[in-house]
Amino acid sequence: MNNNLLQIKVKQRLNKLDSKDYDNIQCWQIVEAFNKAQVEWCRRQLVGTNILKQGDEQSKRRVDDLEILLKTAPLTLLHVKLYEESSLLPADFMEFKRLEVYATSECCTDPRLMTVYLTEEANVVNSLKDDNKKPSFEWGETFNTLIGNKIRIYTNNDFTVSSAALMYYKQPELIQILNCVDPGTGVPSTVDTPSQFKDDIVEVMIDDTVAILAGDIEAMNQFSRESQAAEKNN
Repeated sequence: MNNNLLQIKVKQRLNKLDSKDYDNIQCWQIVEAFNKAQVEWCRRQLVGTNILKQGDEQSKRRVDDLEILLKTAPLTLLHVKLYEESSLLPADFMEFKRLEVYATSECCTDPRLMTVYLTEEANVVNSLKDDNKKPSFEWGETFNTLIGNKIRIYTNNDFTVSSAALMYYKQPELIQILNCVDPGTGVPSTVDTPSQFKDDIVEVMIDDTVAILAGDIEAMNQFSRESQAAEKNN
């Protein structure tokens, strides 16, 4: 959906399409509210706080809606005692999905795909002692944690990680409207960047956007209507 149509739809829902009163909505307000709505929508779908209580990949709809945010990034690792520590997570990182880790050992120099489980940092010591959870090249299993905006892949010195890649959900790309002043920089946008999502999802995000703007200008009828519409169509 192009940004001209997006702005028209937002103003239409707010009943400000031809309004000349003090509640006129500026383009930067639409941009800010829509970008906020994108993030809020993504978080609701990923964690399952939507009306259907479905998290990521719990239904075909969630798979279809969220696949555009899935991304792969290779990891640069540094050996530290019992684990391999990655560099900082990507700047657009939003939510962890999985790791793809290949490892070798003294007895097997051909890289082997490992099964890696995300573990709480508080349970690291217990996991290292537990025969069913500790890193094992023989069983092709290990665990990882997230700490300090980095990933730790535990090896317990049982094997060597030859390569690793992170699969994650990225932050949604921010929209920009050509010649609209960015309130953060005070500089007009030189490009027109529409939403990366499908039109049917953008329609839902428009309802969220209108609810945000309606709350800002205390238009309670529009706020209530659009909040309900956004959730009902998830």
